[in-house]
Amino acid sequence: MNLSYWEIKSWFTNIDYTIVGSGIVGLSCALSLKERFPQANILILEKGTLPQGASTKNAGFACFGSISEILDDLTSHSEAEVLEIVSKRLEGLNLLRKNLGDQNINYLQHGGYELFPEKDDGLYDICLSKREYINTLLKPIFKEEVFSLKDNGFQFKNIKQGYIFNQFEGQIDTGLMMETLLQKAQSKGIKILNNIVVEDFDELNDSVLVKTNIFEFPTSKLLIATNGFASQLINEPVKPARAQVLITKPIKNLHIKGTFHLNKGYFYFRNIDDRILFGGGRHLDFKGEETTSLSQTILIQSNLETILKNIILPNTPFEIEHRWSGIMGVGNQKKAIVKQLSNHVFCGVRLGGMGIAIGSTIGSDLAHLID
Repeated sequence: MNLSYWEIKSWFTNIDYTIVGSGIVGLSCALSLKERFPQANILILEKGTLPQGASTKNAGFACFGSISEILDDLTSHSEAEVLEIVSKRLEGLNLLRKNLGDQNINYLQHGGYELFPEKDDGLYDICLSKREYINTLLKPIFKEEVFSLKDNGFQFKNIKQGYIFNQFEGQIDTGLMMETLLQKAQSKGIKILNNIVVEDFDELNDSVLVKTNIFEFPTSKLLIATNGFASQLINEPVKPARAQVLITKPIKNLHIKGTFHLNKGYFYFRNIDDRILFGGGRHLDFKGEETTSLSQTILIQSNLETILKNIILPNTPFEIEHRWSGIMGVGNQKKAIVKQLSNHVFCGVRLGGMGIAIGSTIGSDLAHLID
């Protein structure tokens, strides 16, 4: 593709910062850079028509971890590390709400519930026995008890009759959130180009040559915020993890309200616009879901439908209206990778399925790597 003089002059000349990825991290990074360096020329490149990874494809959970997830984290992390993980997630959620405003993301704090199958393998009893311990552990952060026990008021079937309730969990409208972030970035003069795939880059003495599927151009600094797609550009321990999702058609008199976790958080569902949005199931085929393909599989989609019918909506007819997938970035550590890779290249990746919770702070942290 031959660029015109005008295109080169307006979009690809004197670029201070090029960010790869227009998701939560990329946009938050750009806004933070613009706040620190108001005169900076900032360009964001996005390979999709819309943000391609997980930012516009997630379930909209404003969460920091269910009790079983926190207990699981304690098997591989110290108490201090787990407290830091939860604190970072809470800090990120608060920053997101502060930056965009609750109304602009339709933030609703209906609380979160963890459900346990009736034929449970003992996890329910473990979580109950450890509830007081976890509440005490988290008390310095929340100043109140986080987890309490509630009866099965939503008439779910084939589960333990008590669920563990988290009063601090909320939900957001993912589309509104990203629309607001994009508008805010563009209002600050940040340029965003879609359908541009960054295939490679070469570091020069005082700049980086960015090579896309269409053209090449130099930038002073390159910041990579592609999360689950990071391994396509950089050599960091980030694996893609696909999350499959479905949503029902509107259900009359839907009585379910809140965010819900099932099977150690590998399944999750919520209400939205009189519908049930339901996702997860990658534990059914970890290797198969270690992919950047945005397709769906019969194995996982049929499991989602079975749980909808047998547990979530056992007495309510429903129809599936949409199915989709998002790509998360995971690894053997819960801590995100935010680092300088070379003189002029930086990254903020591996959000571990907690993009809504930590995306804003990771974007800000990435921007603050720049002197």
